[in-house]
Amino acid sequence: MARDQWDSDSGDVPPPRDALTELLARARRAIRSGYGPGRALPSPTARLFGVDALTLNALTHERQLELLWADPPDGLGPELDTLQYTLGDGPTLQSAYEGRTVTEPDLAAADTARWPLFLPAAAGTPVRAVVALPLLLGGAGVGVLTGYRTTPGSPTTRQLDVLRDLAATLLLFLTADVAVQANGTTPGTGLRLYRAEVHQATGYLAAELDIPLGQALVRLRAHATAYDRALADLAHAFLTRSLAADALHR
Repeated sequence: MARDQWDSDSGDVPPPRDALTELLARARRAIRSGYGPGRALPSPTARLFGVDALTLNALTHERQLELLWADPPDGLGPELDTLQYTLGDGPTLQSAYEGRTVTEPDLAAADTARWPLFLPAAAGTPVRAVVALPLLLGGAGVGVLTGYRTTPGSPTTRQLDVLRDLAATLLLFLTADVAVQANGTTPGTGLRLYRAEVHQATGYLAAELDIPLGQALVRLRAHATAYDRALADLAHAFLTRSLAADALHR
């Protein structure tokens, strides 16, 4: 397969633009009614847009990425986003902080200096190509839409265009969700809290160790990396007291 663009014969070409336009129009109407992307978009969404997995992250006030939605909901997308969240390195983070689209057509051939922590970790997963698009509101980054593929190659101009259309729709969700939380009058978004236990464990460790929340999160991530443990599993171990808080000092 040519490495300069996604293979048009692989079945990964998005449906006709008109069909996706109508799909996204329906999604926007659902979002305005208070529904999250998991209810507003059909499943599988990722394949419709020419990728194997999609993730939506919001950028918090602390400039952390919060995973809000993934298609498929488990597997490659959440796994790769969690790697970046744990390591503090990777294309989604770069797109969020720099406010620009980031692509890598062949992760196996990428310069390790680009993402020195993420690339070696990603090598153990099926991912081979990535595109991350920032969600900007008035020039300010509020989130990132990331697409992952298990085959190498760059997106075509058309594929980037439809991903940008999807990003614009999801930006509407991120801004509308603030209003939903503020007035509580619209239906539930159906969001899955991917990192709920991580946040709970961070609060617990901050209290137990008498340190700021940010420092507790840094220590939790460092411990997960040093001992090659999944961040969610480590958080669960602290919350269930199967691992003592002072383990972070070791």
